[in-house]
Amino acid sequence: MEGKQDRKIRVLIAKPGLDGHDRGAKVIARAFRDAGMEVIYTGLRQTPEMIVSAAIQEDVDALGMSCLSGAHMYLFPRVMELLKERGVDDIPVFGGGTIPADDIPKLKAAGLAAVFTPGTTTTEAIAFVKDHVRQKA
Repeated sequence: MEGKQDRKIRVLIAKPGLDGHDRGAKVIARAFRDAGMEVIYTGLRQTPEMIVSAAIQEDVDALGMSCLSGAHMYLFPRVMELLKERGVDDIPVFGGGTIPADDIPKLKAAGLAAVFTPGTTTTEAIAFVKDHVRQKA
């Protein structure tokens, strides 16, 4: 039987809230896939509850969320709360989008391991996931 260390890194990419702009999420998903990861993309307009359920059901190693609507200060911490309520504390969670610099420390205090803003390279995002999943294993 294949163990967690033997399989590809599984990453869930989610678009919480009503934000309909998913180009960045698709670019990241494609980059992760091209780097040898298995990517599960939730599609648009997911609730925090739907995202957490998908992360648990898919047994992901990392969870990334993209938000360009400005609702990141509610949506990202809500996902973290729900993960905690479900007893999930071993999935590194990262967010990306048009996030003001002043919000980044607050999001990290809510439990996000990283926040990526415009200009972050796909190489940086890939390295983050690989490093954090390796630390978890």
